[in-house]
Amino acid sequence: MIRINDIIENIQEKNRDADVDIVNRAYIFSAQVHAGQTRLSGEPYLSHPLEVAGILADMNLDVVSVAAGLLHDVIEDTDTTEETIREMFGDEVFNIVQGVTKLSKLAFTSSEDRQAESIRKMLLAMASDIRVILIKLADRLHNMKTLRYHKNEDKRKRIAQETLDIYAPIASRLGIYWIKRELEDISFKYIDPDNFDRIQYFVEKDMTGRGGYIEEVRAKISELMAKANLKCEVLGRYKHFYSISQKMYTQSLDFDELYDIIAFRLLMHSQADCYNALGIIHSHWKPIDRKFKDYIGRPKPNMYQSLHTSVFGPGDQRIEIQIRTYAMDEVAKSGIAAHWSYKEGKTIDDISNQKFAWIQNIIENQENTKDPNEFLENVKIDLFPDEVYVFTPNGEVKTMPKGATPVDFAYMIHTEVGNTCTGAKVNGVMAPLKYQLKTGDVVKIITTKGHHPSRDWLNFVKTVKARSRIRQWIKIQEKARSMTLGREMCEKEFRKYKLNYNDLTKSEGIDEILENFGYQTLDDLVAAVGYGKITPLQIVRKIIPKTETEEDEKPGSILNRLIGRVRKKKPGGVLVRGMDDILVKFGKCCNAVPGDPIIGYITRGYGVTVHKVDCVNALKMNPERRIAVEWNQGEKEKYPVRIHVQSHDRVGLLADLAMNITKCGANILAANSETKENKIVNSFFTITVEDTRHLNVVIAAIKKVKMVGEVRRITG
Repeated sequence: MIRINDIIENIQEKNRDADVDIVNRAYIFSAQVHAGQTRLSGEPYLSHPLEVAGILADMNLDVVSVAAGLLHDVIEDTDTTEETIREMFGDEVFNIVQGVTKLSKLAFTSSEDRQAESIRKMLLAMASDIRVILIKLADRLHNMKTLRYHKNEDKRKRIAQETLDIYAPIASRLGIYWIKRELEDISFKYIDPDNFDRIQYFVEKDMTGRGGYIEEVRAKISELMAKANLKCEVLGRYKHFYSISQKMYTQSLDFDELYDIIAFRLLMHSQADCYNALGIIHSHWKPIDRKFKDYIGRPKPNMYQSLHTSVFGPGDQRIEIQIRTYAMDEVAKSGIAAHWSYKEGKTIDDISNQKFAWIQNIIENQENTKDPNEFLENVKIDLFPDEVYVFTPNGEVKTMPKGATPVDFAYMIHTEVGNTCTGAKVNGVMAPLKYQLKTGDVVKIITTKGHHPSRDWLNFVKTVKARSRIRQWIKIQEKARSMTLGREMCEKEFRKYKLNYNDLTKSEGIDEILENFGYQTLDDLVAAVGYGKITPLQIVRKIIPKTETEEDEKPGSILNRLIGRVRKKKPGGVLVRGMDDILVKFGKCCNAVPGDPIIGYITRGYGVTVHKVDCVNALKMNPERRIAVEWNQGEKEKYPVRIHVQSHDRVGLLADLAMNITKCGANILAANSETKENKIVNSFFTITVEDTRHLNVVIAAIKKVKMVGEVRRITG
């Protein structure tokens, strides 16, 4: 366990004038109120605030932050009152401790609500004092280091997944990469222990085999710099396990196929030395195209600066090299904490304030979000650090997430501008609405009065504001259309039984009918008919006895057969608009998978059949039988697809194809192969995949097989 003397020495080494009295007093108070409490590990509870304070001291935070770290749990876990903290340590420490306490003090109705509300409180705290989130990150890091003491495996995985989804991206966004890496690796260990152990084994084995290589490269770089009279420190390391696993998954590579798992870092004394060192490296070793990034000339939004390059090093092995100054390295380690200026009563400077305006943007975009899952989706979108900077015609700079489109830009200006957007000029030239904006683009939005958002926009917009505003408009329009359709369906059905729809709506019995179906207004009932939740025949049966209506019921009463007789208790991978208990099956003609645009087709007595929107059969459908469907993002299932592989015949071809398919996590349901006279082999596989992204990974892996010429998906 870290000692308070170690923390005090750490603070004074970095700042001799630091007033450590407040840290000492916070330690004594924390020790008193936590006396007798223990952690799940059996250690005294005081070990936790000490470890948190130690992490904050390592980040070079001010004494107020370290003191707040020692006290961050006292309001929640002891009898200490808020007023006591304020009186003993002042408003500044009290406000920080209170901000951390708010993140976990409230009661919630479900785990989703708990997570969403915690993030809301966290972001609100970040907007007022960033030190609250820095303490929360330190708190989460130590809790993750002791996660093994939780006996419940499901709870360990849930905490690890939450850390990977929320806290690691926040650490990255704030530029605190060492915390990001530790959170990712520890989370990875509990979420996927088998793969973690596998990569750990590979790395340790590789270090044994190539330990001398790292030393050889370090020595050579030091020699090159010395000849140029450039003083520097050269460090070599393996990338962290989670990063290696992601690279293996996204690129469909085995460990021995990775080339850049070793990174070297050069620490220089000036910015000019960095560029001189880069020139020497490139003149000695051949650089790899498109692998150079200048984050010194154009720093990342979290203030990270460095030169990144990849070269063919000794033995023609690819190596990654980062070059930065010692000051830049401090920022890379501590992120925003390295720019903190609370000493002597100062506040965070205006430049840093502007850099982290994204926090306030998230809060504003979540004000009308009631669904916890939707909020989490939105937050995850906004947490990723890649951004582009574009200009309005007046020269005002707008910060957008990477991949943002003119539609996102329009909604950023104003909701009405987004709703009426019909086109955009980028750099003076007309551009498609799905065009992905790039840094430096000048964007002018073209609007048309009376124009409305399109559902298709949801397929390419990136910002939370655009997505939520489009969804809001669609919901309003869908209800209006459903009411119109529902009225038409009711009037048609009523005429079959010699009933007058208008007379019914004005009769006294309408209240009883509404009560039977659980609706408060006639509009809601009619909209439900349009959505397909109930049928006009069900309403008729409330007026006429069932036996009379059954005699006239036609075999083609599709919705009645669909909803009244075919039900499914648990929703699957597809959601039918307005219904949650409908049997869904997939058309074998096109084999749609998540990621494909889809449409539903009401089938007589067999529920809804799902087709790709461009399926030949779907295009021939009776429009009256079509129904809107969408992929259920909450369900993870595997779907069959057929692929055709054309290759030249050779020994072991089929075995290699099967191996590359299965190593991507796809299951082979059927395989058929035929060889023509010219030794061209046509192989047909039916495999299961999770979505189109997974399918693309499989296809990419198959294309790597020797002698393979063409791989395509069969949709007809």
